[in-house]
Amino acid sequence: MRVTFTVNGRRQEADDVWEGESLLYVLRERMGLPGSKNACEQGECGSCTVRLDGVPVCSCLVAAGQVEGREVVTVEGLADFARQRAEGGCADGTCGTGLDEAKGWQARPAAPQSGDSAPHEGLSPIQQAFIDAGAVQCGFCTPGLLVAADELLERNDSPSDADIREALSGNLCRCTGYEKILDAVRLAAARGENRTAGQGA
Repeated sequence: MRVTFTVNGRRQEADDVWEGESLLYVLRERMGLPGSKNACEQGECGSCTVRLDGVPVCSCLVAAGQVEGREVVTVEGLADFARQRAEGGCADGTCGTGLDEAKGWQARPAAPQSGDSAPHEGLSPIQQAFIDAGAVQCGFCTPGLLVAADELLERNDSPSDADIREALSGNLCRCTGYEKILDAVRLAAARGENRTAGQGA
């Protein structure tokens, strides 16, 4: 069957999808978007987390046919998604991250400015915060954590530690004690509050 849906702001089609194929498989193998990781295939680890119509889901548990006509945001599209959100949305449907652009995405080091850590070109605020807080270890769980944290900060721009822990409770990290990850979400929230306060002045 053919499945047509929006991926990172752009309409996409996947052909010859079989009934039991997961969204994760379609994203990684058919569309070439490897950011969502294939780890447990049981919805237990959160490494494959994407946003489906704005809600974080484990893409390994979503049948590809269920996304017909719906909107998916992967880690590759987080920067554009955050930029569009800050600019008030994408009413004309021409924005988003194309598949070729997403396939070539890499975090590249940016030169520090004035002794401070400079933002990396093309990263969302939560991605930048993960780098600055040292929250990236092996990187396998990072895409799912980023997607979940981005959704949290969209609905709650000043989360408590309990809110952060709850939002990330479906994402496992085997490398760390989570403190740097929590620091990164706190940092992104604080930076968001500073931007908002600066705009109101």
